[in-house]
Amino acid sequence: MKYDCLIIDDEQMLADNTAEYFNLFGVKTAAVYSVSECREFLKENTTRLLLLDINLGDGSGFELCRELREDTDIPILFISARTSDDDQIAALHIGGDDYIQKPYSLGVLLAKVKVVLKRFGQRREHKNKSYSDGRLTVDFDARQVFVEGGLVKLTFLEFKLLAYLIQNMNRVVSKQELFEKVWEDKFTGDGTLNVHIRKLREAVERKPGKPEYILTVWGDGYRFSGEES
Repeated sequence: MKYDCLIIDDEQMLADNTAEYFNLFGVKTAAVYSVSECREFLKENTTRLLLLDINLGDGSGFELCRELREDTDIPILFISARTSDDDQIAALHIGGDDYIQKPYSLGVLLAKVKVVLKRFGQRREHKNKSYSDGRLTVDFDARQVFVEGGLVKLTFLEFKLLAYLIQNMNRVVSKQELFEKVWEDKFTGDGTLNVHIRKLREAVERKPGKPEYILTVWGDGYRFSGEES
């Protein structure tokens, strides 16, 4: 089943009340109360946004966010009663889109959720659906890559990096831009990026040591050289 929002919070009454309020105003919402329940829910359902508590009975919201970011780029809004600036910085650093303090106003929270859902939906709509040049085919919606007709397996971040480079085809993309747009993290290091670039080249280039698609622009960043057929 498809949902607009999933709430993960071990305060069951608060989670249920928030979900009920959102549903009354047309935001289809479900609630679960633990890390394990979230995992099980996402095996059978999809959601466009997560409201994630930092303190969960069977684990940390931070760790769950890291886990989810391996497979999805949907917005994740942290909710917590903790007031530490370090927590807020950590939440944004590991891939959260915002940090919401408890107790919160349901009306204000609903308005924020609607804004995020609208922005995320527009971002998806404006992306090209696919790229193909006769040798390399990338289906952005299905998150699939084919080289000479054969399916190539990429991790979520490898695919996200390739897709971002293609969608900025023939433009030099700086490392800092890739850190912010792909990893959504200003502090990702060169080493991590270099490893992902190397793996992408091994996956899609004829000769990874002499790339035709993913070109290094020394001192600036990378450029995807392509032309759709």
